[in-house]
Amino acid sequence: MSLLRKKNVQDMLDFSKTTQALKKELGVFDLTMLGIGAIIGTGIFVLTGTGALIAGPGLMLSFVIGALACGFAALCYAEFASMLPVSGSTYTYAYATLGELIAWIIGWDLLLEYLLASSTVTVGWSGYFQNLIASFGLHLPEALTGAYGARPGVASFFNLPAFLIAMGVTALLAFGIKESKRVNNIMVVIKVSVVLLFIALGVWHVKPINWQPMLPYGLNGVFHGAAVVFFSFLGFDAVTCAAEEVKNPERDLPRAVILSLGICSVLYVIVAAIMTGIVHYPDFAGIDHPVSKALEVAGLNWVAGLVNIGAILGMTTVILVMTYGQTRITFAMSRDGLLPKVFSEVHPKYRTPYRATWIIGTIIAILGALVPLGTLAELANIGTLAAFSLISIAVIVLRKREPNLPRKFHCPGVPYIPALAIAFCVFLMVQLASLTWYCFVIWLLIGLVVYFGYARSRSLLASQGAV
Repeated sequence: MSLLRKKNVQDMLDFSKTTQALKKELGVFDLTMLGIGAIIGTGIFVLTGTGALIAGPGLMLSFVIGALACGFAALCYAEFASMLPVSGSTYTYAYATLGELIAWIIGWDLLLEYLLASSTVTVGWSGYFQNLIASFGLHLPEALTGAYGARPGVASFFNLPAFLIAMGVTALLAFGIKESKRVNNIMVVIKVSVVLLFIALGVWHVKPINWQPMLPYGLNGVFHGAAVVFFSFLGFDAVTCAAEEVKNPERDLPRAVILSLGICSVLYVIVAAIMTGIVHYPDFAGIDHPVSKALEVAGLNWVAGLVNIGAILGMTTVILVMTYGQTRITFAMSRDGLLPKVFSEVHPKYRTPYRATWIIGTIIAILGALVPLGTLAELANIGTLAAFSLISIAVIVLRKREPNLPRKFHCPGVPYIPALAIAFCVFLMVQLASLTWYCFVIWLLIGLVVYFGYARSRSLLASQGAV
């Protein structure tokens, strides 16, 4: 029964109001910008090209399917976020509803998601940065342009730009959420402006003939494309990681989750339509900058340069928010005794989990510098989809078990909306490659070894004699 022990909801809420809690600095605008900052980045600037090769012009439908899966899950997130405004996101929600073991599995999944997502984006950031400085005739030494074996024929062994951007973001987060939010808000405004500029100019260069055939690989291509570009939507859940640092979490968290996901979903579908309307989808093969490629084809080279800058800023905010989410989940797990206490130590001045931030940020920087991570987006996806499914189950369970708990936001249509979230997430998981499933199972097995060998006996609930 100790595997099913749960945290007391009221105790969690009381702790979030103590001096040991994180500093409250965020409002609904900051949270929405945090969500947009996490979502718009690699997905729109890189994976749109990859998705077009898989789904053709049907990529538009792939984004709609991905948005629906996230939308249903977002409503479940919003209910929990309004009810449990404490650090830890789905890990914390599961601990209060499904028990310690399920909470550990979700937390372990999220560690994989954020760690790989952050590292992958640092590599994408490095590519755009090198393209940008190359336009000014500047080039890094070949050995410092990428990980060993990342590019055939290139004698590289260390991705210096990826390492530096990860460490820069880590320093920013360590100094405080107030400073981080200001930088994030500015960069989000700039990159959304760049995306809107692309839409405003690119729409006049669309050739409908390029949309034929609309589904060159049939519905299977659309579904596979949805499973891949789902990576594009990762990040809206990072908004809930900030719960403990929100001034009015019961009101602002649900609004920010839904707003950020809704805005980004609309932009994704429009950009996918314009891109595949300007460039015939097979021409995206081997292109790692599909948005600027579309502008080059349209003869708008001057705008392509602005898009490169927007992509760099866009990926910077993704790295920032993903690293932020990683540190807050680790912070919550450590505070519960499931991870070493070093991860939950709060800086006396900056009120941030500074040691956790530096440790995690350094790991992200090293992975981005030394490991080619281009094929790991699917692994990040499967961990996230599993977590989304479990939290949707938790909404149904808690409505049945604790119907009188105060909820400032109610997920509509329970149990049907959560059931749709589960169905969409499981469906997308099935579309992923067998190798992804093997790696995911191995990661889960490692997590179970860590739980039974370390976390279970050191759990705070265990020390309190909870069963």
